[in-house]
Amino acid sequence: MKRLKLLFLFVTASLTLTSCVVQNDLIDDNAFALNEYVSSYDLWYIDYHRTTGSGDVPFLSKAFTVSFLNGTMYANNNIVDIGRTGNGLGIAVGNYNTYGTVLETRHDLDGRYDFDVVQLAGNEIRIDDLSQNVSYYLIGYQRNNFDYDKLFYENIEYFLQEFVAWERTDRVGGITNAFDDEHFLQFTPENDVTFKSSHDPFGTNIDYINWDYIGGYEVANIAGYEDLKRLTLFYDGGDTERFELSVINDETIELFHLSSERTYTFSGRGFVQYLKTKGKSTTKPAVRNSGRKRTKIQRKTVVKENI
Repeated sequence: MKRLKLLFLFVTASLTLTSCVVQNDLIDDNAFALNEYVSSYDLWYIDYHRTTGSGDVPFLSKAFTVSFLNGTMYANNNIVDIGRTGNGLGIAVGNYNTYGTVLETRHDLDGRYDFDVVQLAGNEIRIDDLSQNVSYYLIGYQRNNFDYDKLFYENIEYFLQEFVAWERTDRVGGITNAFDDEHFLQFTPENDVTFKSSHDPFGTNIDYINWDYIGGYEVANIAGYEDLKRLTLFYDGGDTERFELSVINDETIELFHLSSERTYTFSGRGFVQYLKTKGKSTTKPAVRNSGRKRTKIQRKTVVKENI
Protein backbone atom coordinates (compact mmCIF):
# COMPACT_ATOMS: atom_id res chain seq x y z
CA MET A 1 0.00 0.00 0.00
CA LYS A 2 1.50 3.35 -1.02
CA ARG A 3 2.03 5.94 1.64
CA LEU A 4 0.06 9.11 2.17
CA LYS A 5 2.32 11.35 0.05
CA LEU A 6 1.49 9.30 -3.04
CA LEU A 7 -2.23 8.88 -2.52
CA PHE A 8 -3.70 11.77 -0.53
CA LEU A 9 -6.24 13.73 -2.53
CA PHE A 10 -6.20 17.51 -2.71
CA VAL A 11 -8.97 19.15 -0.71
CA THR A 12 -10.52 22.35 -1.99
CA ALA A 13 -11.86 24.35 0.94
CA SER A 14 -15.40 25.72 0.61
CA LEU A 15 -17.63 27.95 2.70
CA THR A 16 -18.50 25.14 5.09
CA LEU A 17 -16.71 21.99 6.15
CA THR A 18 -19.41 19.71 4.79
CA SER A 19 -19.02 21.17 1.32
CA CYS A 20 -15.32 20.38 1.00
CA VAL A 21 -14.53 18.77 -2.35
CA VAL A 22 -11.81 16.15 -2.71
CA GLN A 23 -9.95 16.28 -6.03
CA ASN A 24 -7.88 13.57 -7.67
CA ASP A 25 -4.65 15.58 -7.82
CA LEU A 26 -1.54 14.18 -6.16
CA ILE A 27 0.00 16.38 -3.50
CA ASP A 28 3.35 16.69 -1.81
CA ASP A 29 4.24 15.10 1.50
CA ASN A 30 3.47 17.97 3.89
CA ALA A 31 1.59 18.58 7.10
CA PHE A 32 -0.79 21.11 5.54
CA ALA A 33 -2.09 18.47 3.11
CA LEU A 34 -2.65 15.93 5.86
CA ASN A 35 -4.31 18.50 8.11
CA GLU A 36 -6.66 19.55 5.31
CA TYR A 37 -7.49 15.95 4.53
CA VAL A 38 -8.33 14.71 8.05
CA SER A 39 -10.44 17.82 8.69
CA SER A 40 -12.31 17.50 5.38
CA TYR A 41 -14.60 14.86 6.94
CA ASP A 42 -16.83 15.70 9.89
CA LEU A 43 -16.65 12.19 11.32
CA TRP A 44 -14.23 9.30 11.07
CA TYR A 45 -15.98 6.03 11.94
CA ILE A 46 -13.59 3.65 13.74
CA ASP A 47 -14.17 0.26 12.12
CA TYR A 48 -12.90 -1.47 15.23
CA HIS A 49 -13.63 -5.00 14.04
CA ARG A 50 -10.82 -4.58 11.48
CA THR A 51 -8.24 -3.47 14.05
CA THR A 52 -4.94 -5.35 13.79
CA GLY A 53 -1.99 -5.76 16.15
CA SER A 54 -1.49 -6.47 19.83
CA GLY A 55 -1.32 -2.88 21.11
CA ASP A 56 -4.08 -0.60 22.33
CA VAL A 57 -4.87 3.12 22.18
CA PRO A 58 -7.43 3.60 24.97
CA PHE A 59 -9.30 6.59 23.56
CA LEU A 60 -9.75 4.86 20.18
CA SER A 61 -10.90 1.64 21.84
CA LYS A 62 -13.65 3.59 23.62
CA ALA A 63 -14.82 5.70 20.68
CA PHE A 64 -17.14 4.98 17.77
CA THR A 65 -16.14 8.11 15.84
CA VAL A 66 -13.35 10.69 16.04
CA SER A 67 -13.13 14.12 14.43
CA PHE A 68 -10.20 16.45 13.72
CA LEU A 69 -11.26 20.08 13.36
CA ASN A 70 -9.16 23.22 13.79
CA GLY A 71 -6.69 21.51 16.08
CA THR A 72 -9.33 20.01 18.39
CA MET A 73 -10.04 16.29 18.53
CA TYR A 74 -13.59 15.11 19.25
CA ALA A 75 -15.05 11.66 19.94
CA ASN A 76 -18.43 9.96 20.18
CA ASN A 77 -18.08 7.38 22.97
CA ASN A 78 -21.80 6.55 22.91
CA ILE A 79 -24.11 5.26 20.22
CA VAL A 80 -27.17 6.72 21.93
CA ASP A 81 -27.55 10.42 21.08
CA ILE A 82 -24.93 10.19 18.34
CA GLY A 83 -25.78 12.89 15.82
CA ARG A 84 -26.90 15.23 18.60
CA THR A 85 -24.11 15.28 21.20
CA GLY A 86 -21.76 18.14 20.36
CA ASN A 87 -23.77 18.90 17.22
CA GLY A 88 -22.89 15.42 16.00
CA LEU A 89 -19.17 15.55 16.75
CA GLY A 90 -19.39 14.22 20.31
CA ILE A 91 -17.24 15.72 23.05
CA ALA A 92 -13.86 17.43 22.84
CA VAL A 93 -11.24 14.94 24.06
CA GLY A 94 -7.93 16.56 23.16
CA ASN A 95 -6.01 18.20 20.34
CA TYR A 96 -3.92 17.17 17.35
CA ASN A 97 -1.27 18.31 14.91
CA THR A 98 0.20 16.98 11.68
CA TYR A 99 3.73 16.54 10.41
CA GLY A 100 4.33 15.01 6.98
CA THR A 101 2.35 11.78 7.05
CA VAL A 102 2.22 11.74 10.85
CA LEU A 103 -0.88 12.57 12.87
CA GLU A 104 0.12 13.69 16.38
CA THR A 105 -2.64 13.43 19.02
CA ARG A 106 -2.75 14.53 22.65
CA HIS A 107 -5.70 13.07 24.49
CA ASP A 108 -6.76 14.89 27.66
CA LEU A 109 -6.70 11.68 29.70
CA ASP A 110 -4.59 9.15 27.80
CA GLY A 111 -1.75 11.43 26.72
CA ARG A 112 0.18 11.52 23.45
CA TYR A 113 -0.10 9.04 20.59
CA ASP A 114 1.41 9.52 17.12
CA PHE A 115 0.24 7.71 14.00
CA ASP A 116 1.51 7.20 10.48
CA VAL A 117 -1.42 7.67 8.12
CA VAL A 118 -1.99 5.47 5.07
CA GLN A 119 -4.81 6.23 2.66
CA LEU A 120 -6.71 3.15 1.48
CA ALA A 121 -9.49 4.85 -0.51
CA GLY A 122 -10.93 8.31 -1.02
CA ASN A 123 -12.55 8.34 2.42
CA GLU A 124 -10.73 5.50 4.16
CA ILE A 125 -7.45 5.50 6.05
CA ARG A 126 -5.38 3.22 8.25
CA ILE A 127 -3.51 4.82 11.14
CA ASP A 128 -0.50 2.93 12.47
CA ASP A 129 0.61 3.70 16.02
CA LEU A 130 4.30 4.62 15.90
CA SER A 131 5.05 3.44 19.45
CA GLN A 132 3.28 0.05 19.53
CA ASN A 133 1.93 -2.69 17.31
CA VAL A 134 -1.64 -1.62 16.52
CA SER A 135 -3.45 -0.23 13.47
CA TYR A 136 -6.95 1.25 13.26
CA TYR A 137 -9.16 1.63 10.19
CA LEU A 138 -11.18 4.84 9.83
CA ILE A 139 -13.93 5.69 7.32
CA GLY A 140 -14.72 9.36 6.68
CA TYR A 141 -18.25 10.78 6.56
CA GLN A 142 -19.98 14.13 6.59
CA ARG A 143 -22.58 14.50 9.30
CA ASN A 144 -25.41 14.58 6.78
CA ASN A 145 -24.47 11.25 5.17
CA PHE A 146 -23.16 9.29 8.15
CA ASP A 147 -24.17 5.62 8.04
CA TYR A 148 -26.08 5.34 11.32
CA ASP A 149 -27.48 1.90 10.41
CA LYS A 150 -23.95 0.55 9.99
CA LEU A 151 -22.98 1.98 13.38
CA PHE A 152 -25.96 0.52 15.24
CA TYR A 153 -26.01 -2.95 13.72
CA GLU A 154 -22.23 -3.49 13.69
CA ASN A 155 -22.07 -2.53 17.36
CA ILE A 156 -25.46 -3.75 18.60
CA GLU A 157 -24.04 -5.30 21.80
CA TYR A 158 -22.71 -1.90 22.90
CA PHE A 159 -25.97 -0.17 22.04
CA LEU A 160 -27.89 -2.61 24.24
CA GLN A 161 -25.51 -1.79 27.14
CA GLU A 162 -26.10 1.96 26.99
CA PHE A 163 -29.25 1.83 29.11
CA VAL A 164 -29.51 0.57 32.66
CA ALA A 165 -32.75 -1.19 31.71
CA TRP A 166 -35.00 -1.83 28.72
CA GLU A 167 -38.68 -1.58 29.67
CA ARG A 168 -41.36 -3.28 27.59
CA THR A 169 -43.69 -0.63 26.18
CA ASP A 170 -45.76 -2.62 23.69
CA ARG A 171 -46.80 -6.17 22.79
CA VAL A 172 -48.72 -7.09 19.64
CA GLY A 173 -49.83 -10.20 17.76
CA GLY A 174 -48.79 -13.79 18.28
CA ILE A 175 -49.81 -16.08 21.11
CA THR A 176 -49.41 -16.04 24.89
CA ASN A 177 -46.05 -17.37 26.10
CA ALA A 178 -43.72 -17.27 29.11
CA PHE A 179 -41.81 -14.24 27.82
CA ASP A 180 -44.96 -12.14 28.38
CA ASP A 181 -43.92 -11.94 32.04
CA GLU A 182 -40.60 -10.26 31.23
CA HIS A 183 -41.16 -6.53 31.80
CA PHE A 184 -37.53 -5.39 31.95
CA LEU A 185 -34.28 -6.54 30.34
CA GLN A 186 -30.71 -5.52 31.08
CA PHE A 187 -27.61 -6.18 28.97
CA THR A 188 -24.43 -5.70 30.97
CA PRO A 189 -20.83 -5.18 29.75
CA GLU A 190 -19.71 -8.31 31.58
CA ASN A 191 -18.00 -10.25 28.78
CA ASP A 192 -20.54 -8.59 26.42
CA VAL A 193 -22.78 -11.64 26.82
CA THR A 194 -24.64 -11.29 30.14
CA PHE A 195 -28.31 -10.34 30.42
CA LYS A 196 -30.82 -10.04 33.26
CA SER A 197 -34.61 -9.89 33.29
CA SER A 198 -37.29 -8.75 35.71
CA HIS A 199 -41.01 -9.27 36.31
CA ASP A 200 -41.33 -6.04 38.31
CA PRO A 201 -44.36 -3.84 37.52
CA PHE A 202 -44.09 -1.43 34.60
CA GLY A 203 -42.90 1.98 35.73
CA THR A 204 -40.67 0.65 38.52
CA ASN A 205 -37.80 3.03 39.29
CA ILE A 206 -34.72 1.56 37.59
CA ASP A 207 -32.70 1.91 40.81
CA TYR A 208 -35.06 -0.53 42.54
CA ILE A 209 -35.64 -3.18 39.90
CA ASN A 210 -35.32 -6.70 41.25
CA TRP A 211 -33.57 -8.73 38.57
CA ASP A 212 -35.31 -12.12 38.77
CA TYR A 213 -33.30 -14.01 36.18
CA ILE A 214 -29.81 -13.96 34.71
CA GLY A 215 -28.22 -15.69 31.76
CA GLY A 216 -26.17 -15.28 28.62
CA TYR A 217 -27.10 -13.95 25.23
CA GLU A 218 -25.88 -14.23 21.67
CA VAL A 219 -26.33 -11.94 18.68
CA ALA A 220 -26.02 -13.48 15.20
CA ASN A 221 -26.08 -11.95 11.73
CA ILE A 222 -28.92 -12.98 9.43
CA ALA A 223 -27.79 -13.79 5.90
CA GLY A 224 -28.99 -11.20 3.38
CA TYR A 225 -30.16 -8.69 6.00
CA GLU A 226 -28.10 -5.69 7.13
CA ASP A 227 -30.81 -4.29 9.42
CA LEU A 228 -31.86 -7.41 11.33
CA LYS A 229 -30.12 -9.59 13.94
CA ARG A 230 -30.93 -12.84 15.70
CA LEU A 231 -30.96 -12.46 19.49
CA THR A 232 -30.94 -15.60 21.64
CA LEU A 233 -31.36 -15.47 25.42
CA PHE A 234 -29.97 -18.43 27.38
CA TYR A 235 -31.48 -18.45 30.87
CA ASP A 236 -29.38 -20.04 33.59
CA GLY A 237 -32.38 -22.23 34.43
CA GLY A 238 -32.16 -23.86 31.00
CA ASP A 239 -34.82 -21.96 29.04
CA THR A 240 -33.97 -20.40 25.68
CA GLU A 241 -35.81 -17.57 23.89
CA ARG A 242 -35.05 -16.56 20.29
CA PHE A 243 -35.92 -13.29 18.57
CA GLU A 244 -35.36 -11.22 15.48
CA LEU A 245 -33.96 -7.92 16.73
CA SER A 246 -34.60 -4.59 14.98
CA VAL A 247 -33.48 -1.10 16.01
CA ILE A 248 -36.32 1.42 15.76
CA ASN A 249 -34.36 4.45 16.99
CA ASP A 250 -31.59 5.16 19.47
CA GLU A 251 -33.78 4.37 22.46
CA THR A 252 -36.19 1.74 21.10
CA ILE A 253 -35.77 -1.87 19.96
CA GLU A 254 -38.25 -4.41 18.63
CA LEU A 255 -38.06 -8.14 19.41
CA PHE A 256 -40.02 -10.57 17.25
CA HIS A 257 -40.43 -13.78 19.27
CA LEU A 258 -39.84 -16.61 16.83
CA SER A 259 -41.82 -19.35 18.58
CA SER A 260 -44.93 -17.32 19.45
CA GLU A 261 -44.74 -14.81 16.55
CA ARG A 262 -45.42 -12.05 19.07
CA THR A 263 -43.68 -8.69 18.71
CA TYR A 264 -42.37 -6.85 21.78
CA THR A 265 -41.21 -3.24 21.89
CA PHE A 266 -38.68 -2.20 24.54
CA SER A 267 -37.60 1.36 25.37
CA GLY A 268 -34.34 2.29 27.06
CA ARG A 269 -34.37 3.64 30.62
CA GLY A 270 -31.41 5.23 32.39
CA PHE A 271 -29.00 6.33 29.67
CA VAL A 272 -25.37 5.51 30.56
CA GLN A 273 -23.04 8.15 29.14
CA TYR A 274 -19.33 7.48 28.65
CA LEU A 275 -17.16 10.56 28.94
CA LYS A 276 -13.44 11.13 28.58
CA THR A 277 -12.80 11.33 32.33
CA LYS A 278 -12.50 8.17 34.39
CA GLY A 279 -15.55 7.32 36.44
CA LYS A 280 -17.50 10.46 35.53
CA SER A 281 -20.88 10.35 33.84
CA THR A 282 -24.17 12.17 33.63
CA THR A 283 -25.99 9.27 35.30
CA LYS A 284 -25.12 7.60 38.60
CA PRO A 285 -25.52 4.02 37.26
CA ALA A 286 -22.87 4.70 34.61
CA VAL A 287 -20.14 4.19 37.22
CA ARG A 288 -20.67 0.44 36.90
CA ASN A 289 -19.56 0.65 33.25
CA SER A 290 -16.75 3.19 33.57
CA GLY A 291 -13.79 2.50 31.33
CA ARG A 292 -15.72 0.41 28.80
CA LYS A 293 -13.69 -0.51 25.74
CA ARG A 294 -14.73 -2.10 22.49
CA THR A 295 -13.51 -5.54 21.57
CA LYS A 296 -13.67 -7.45 18.32
CA ILE A 297 -16.99 -9.24 18.19
CA GLN A 298 -17.18 -12.42 16.16
CA ARG A 299 -20.73 -13.33 15.15
CA LYS A 300 -22.00 -16.38 13.40
CA THR A 301 -24.39 -15.98 10.44
CA VAL A 302 -27.73 -17.75 10.39
CA VAL A 303 -30.49 -18.10 7.82
CA LYS A 304 -33.71 -16.16 8.37
CA GLU A 305 -36.44 -18.48 9.55
CA ASN A 306 -39.63 -18.78 7.54
CA ILE A 307 -42.59 -18.10 9.78
